[in-house]
Amino acid sequence: MQSFRTEIENPIVERDILELEAKIRQFNEGKLDEEKFRSLRLARGVYGQRQEGVQMIRIKLPYGKVTSRQLRRISDVADEYSTGRLHITTRQDIQIHYVDLNRTPELWAELEKDEVTLREACGNTVRNVTASETAGIDVDEPFDVSPYADAVFKYFLRNPIGQEMGRKFKVSFSSSDADTGLSYMHDLGFIAKIENGQRGFKVMLGGGLGSQPRHADVLFSFLATDKIIPLMEGVIRVFDRYGERKSRAKARMKFLLKDIGLDGFKALLLTEQRAVPYESFAIDAETYPRVQIAEVEVPQVEIDDDQDFGQWKSTNLVPQRQLGYVAIGIKVLLGDFYTDKARLLADLVEKYAAGEIRLSLRQNILIPYVKEALVPFFYSELKKLGFVEAGYNKALDITACPGTDTCNLGISSSTGIAEELERIIKAEYPQYISNPDVVIKISGCMNACGQHNMANIGFQGMSIRTKDKRVAPALQVLLGGGNFGDGNGRFADKVIKVPSKRGPEALRLVLNDFDKNGNGASFAEYYAEKGEHYFYDFLKPLADIENLVQEDFIDWGNTEKYKKAIGIGECAGVVIDLIATLLFESEEKIGNAQLNLEDGKWAASIYHSYSSMVNSAKAMLTAENVKTNTHAGIIKDFDEKFVATGRIELGDGFGKTVLQLNQNDPTETFATSYLEDAKAFLQQVEEYRKLELEHA
Repeated sequence: MQSFRTEIENPIVERDILELEAKIRQFNEGKLDEEKFRSLRLARGVYGQRQEGVQMIRIKLPYGKVTSRQLRRISDVADEYSTGRLHITTRQDIQIHYVDLNRTPELWAELEKDEVTLREACGNTVRNVTASETAGIDVDEPFDVSPYADAVFKYFLRNPIGQEMGRKFKVSFSSSDADTGLSYMHDLGFIAKIENGQRGFKVMLGGGLGSQPRHADVLFSFLATDKIIPLMEGVIRVFDRYGERKSRAKARMKFLLKDIGLDGFKALLLTEQRAVPYESFAIDAETYPRVQIAEVEVPQVEIDDDQDFGQWKSTNLVPQRQLGYVAIGIKVLLGDFYTDKARLLADLVEKYAAGEIRLSLRQNILIPYVKEALVPFFYSELKKLGFVEAGYNKALDITACPGTDTCNLGISSSTGIAEELERIIKAEYPQYISNPDVVIKISGCMNACGQHNMANIGFQGMSIRTKDKRVAPALQVLLGGGNFGDGNGRFADKVIKVPSKRGPEALRLVLNDFDKNGNGASFAEYYAEKGEHYFYDFLKPLADIENLVQEDFIDWGNTEKYKKAIGIGECAGVVIDLIATLLFESEEKIGNAQLNLEDGKWAASIYHSYSSMVNSAKAMLTAENVKTNTHAGIIKDFDEKFVATGRIELGDGFGKTVLQLNQNDPTETFATSYLEDAKAFLQQVEEYRKLELEHA
């Protein structure tokens, strides 16, 4: 691994990569617990695959922006360490598959040469900060949200407050009231606004998908831009302390909001404000890198398929606010494209546009800053790459997660059924190729990575069991979801479950009825008028499983008989640690607190000290078989079980000691004394534990 150690200029990044290398070595030598190792690698973008012995690597690309240089670097890495296939996710990341675990540190080091990171792409962290792919070019935007999304990404990357939460935390930025960033389904969503000449955001809190989708609450109708980072830090601190940690099913922000309510959450936010190092955090949008558009002569091209060209222009060109420019949308089937085409695309946009692409929430590619005069040339060049299929962001453009192709949690195929549905729309419903109203999404399980429960027409992978106990792949049909803009949306109703092979017929029945009875309304309006029972009634015959044939027991895209096989899901990275491992973690956290103190990062040092103390208390409670579901519960229970009973002597009590962090300003003096408290507490706990084991 020596080759990459001296090539990383950023010492923090280098330390991160070397730590991953060391932990992999410890894991291989049997010195590191598997569950603890899982937590560490997930926070570094290394995710277990359905196939044994290989990893999926998630490459974190803030707000979906990728430069030509970065795309070439990602392509080189994918060829060297993976299969050359790049998969765009619904969170604007790129995933590569079938990677050897032992090679992940050098893979990461290669990416970092062009400032591409894996850090916190998975695990119980602040995930990729997403945004409208049209940010900066949106004709309706009050301002470009890119500088603000970028600032949030940089502020929370490696920030100690967001490294080991109970579950993942997702953030989005929408460039306009169209809310194309989907704020209503995020833990924290920001919608650009201007009030009295001041830039700011409408703030949405506590949304989420999964098996129990929740519509986000309006936390602020307007919050000035200099307040968004202090607010988000406060929100994460509350979630970290009060969010569920043991039950994976209840460990998201939406459940905390459901339990304590918006007013209760606001009250907890107030208690954290003193611990937040900034009351105001100004984000200077003027320093954000300006677009450099290539100056070239317009190449002359001859279009020999005027009809196809015309249809492509009608569906794949996106207007820009900048006069004389358009953006070009590339419809990427299932979000999959390959490195040979990626390199040619990188060269094309570098030479003739602005040297960047945007990855979209619908798993597509957008090329901004194309001069209108260059559109025929771009069409001609993209056609050579197979990138001119009409229907960008239209009904034909179906979103699907990888499902049973590679994901441990997949129950039935997403990609196979998606390909079939797109084939049917092209062949039987060509009018929908240019229809932007009907949104179709597919997930391979209830976790909703394909966002099926916010679609107009959604499908969720399931299984069904016949009376003779045979198992077949199935699809839950969901209808009526939609994004209504400005933070308002509706989640789809679960209408009926049908065998997977009848999914296409379900789509036909719905589209046929919409064509016949929609009467010019939007799909959402049509569904709302008809109601769930209306659709259940005419789809019900498809649910009959008494007459299944052999074909029904073979999933889409497969040739073998279906077998339900669900592995261990790693979406949440939930970990139940051994006591010794927990105490070792506490020592590491104190080391991190010391390093941050020496670097003058008082707030970070304080949080590492806090985490060490809570972690040590968790270890002791775990030994007593006491539930450790939340940080708040750990603090309370430790006082009751250990301090009040005299087993651990702690003058003012554990709660008062550990919660000093939100009673004091984050100064050097407090950071220093608080670190000493953490060291003393860990020493006391370790001594108690040693005596306990000696007398066991």
